[in-house]
Amino acid sequence: MNLKAGLFQNQQLKLQMTQQLSQAITILQYSTMELNAYLEAKQLENPLIQLEPPRKDPFHQREPHTFKRNAGNHENTVDWYEYVSVPKRSLADALSVQLNLKSLTSRDKKVMKELIYSLDDNGYLRIDEESFIENHHLEMAQLGAYINRLQDLEPAGIGARSLQECISLQLQRKAKVPSLVTMIMENHFQAFAEKKWKAIARELNVELKDIQHAADYIQCCNPRPGSKYSQHVAEYIIPELVVKVIDGHTVAVSLYDGTTINVTYNEEYTDFVKHHPDKEVQSYLQEKEQDFQWLLQSLRQRKQTILKVGKMLAEKQKAFFLKGPSAIQPLTLRQVADEIDVHESTISRAVKGKYMQTPYGIFELKYFFTSAIKSVKLDDSEAASATSVKNELQRLIDKEDKKKPLSDQKIVNLLLENGYDVSRRTIAKYRDQLGIASSTMRKRYE
Repeated sequence: MNLKAGLFQNQQLKLQMTQQLSQAITILQYSTMELNAYLEAKQLENPLIQLEPPRKDPFHQREPHTFKRNAGNHENTVDWYEYVSVPKRSLADALSVQLNLKSLTSRDKKVMKELIYSLDDNGYLRIDEESFIENHHLEMAQLGAYINRLQDLEPAGIGARSLQECISLQLQRKAKVPSLVTMIMENHFQAFAEKKWKAIARELNVELKDIQHAADYIQCCNPRPGSKYSQHVAEYIIPELVVKVIDGHTVAVSLYDGTTINVTYNEEYTDFVKHHPDKEVQSYLQEKEQDFQWLLQSLRQRKQTILKVGKMLAEKQKAFFLKGPSAIQPLTLRQVADEIDVHESTISRAVKGKYMQTPYGIFELKYFFTSAIKSVKLDDSEAASATSVKNELQRLIDKEDKKKPLSDQKIVNLLLENGYDVSRRTIAKYRDQLGIASSTMRKRYE
């Protein structure tokens, strides 16, 4: 075999990622709030871009007066003012105010501040005690005294290093705590948390219903005392698509065009672009004008793509819009991509962070994409969506007798009677996704 060096011509077809294509992809995947922030940033770098507020104020239109937030198969009507962000004090701020009311030396304040800033969002103390002692030149007993001071602050349970300690700190501030509760917390907490209640009942010579009453008392405590101070950025959910059902059988989809900042041309620069004597300035402005046109085109493409996806969802999920969440059908990104002749990744970007207002509430677009579950209602070819199965699972759990909760196998049998062929492993997975405990943990003793 002879290898020869030389120059050869070879034709290849490549898709080059141009600046325009990159911008269009970026804009498509942005949510409404992210897009508005992006446009404001673009305005700062391009003098030809002029921004105007959305034509409509989504909170003061005649329709809708309120937003419905989807919560599984439950509907919650939410007044608009619930979407207004109210600044909160941080946990560190709240604790620091309390510290300032106490007589502390400068060294004490320094150590206490370090402990406060070592709390996680739930109010638990997260430090390596040995390193902390070494860094602050303390004895173990001194650190213990500082932690006790921290735990004396409000809210009760703050500064705990475990769930058991957190609940114990709260119980210490309650009057007339039942003796059984104290015994469980001090000597049987692990078994109690794992719901090995029969063993506890035997050892303490009490009935299971007594353990249940103790559990109800303990559940009045807050396992995350610092969470109410968590600084979460307000998330405004504004739908980009609106679905209306006309005459009970026609599903109409439209863009909700009052959400995005409007981009217009800054007319003050018209003469500069055409007649400015400085060639460099003229070249700069021409470049910015091209950038402006690209931006407009990307925004148009974004709207067109989102509307296409919305219309396809209205067609494929018509049963959902007519009957509600229980009628949602299996649907994949690839199916929609094939229908509107785009790449699957384009659909993925188009549904990311986008919402649709329906007669049953506001849903994220990705909610309408769900895997198929074999159905045995009519024939083996029929399929139901995973979301439908989850809704049915939630319904069964909601109405079960908590003294005799449904096992996963029992749920499998009940779903089979209702036409859903689902394995026990799948039920366990769906329970976990829905935040539903096992039947053992759900059982009540009364």
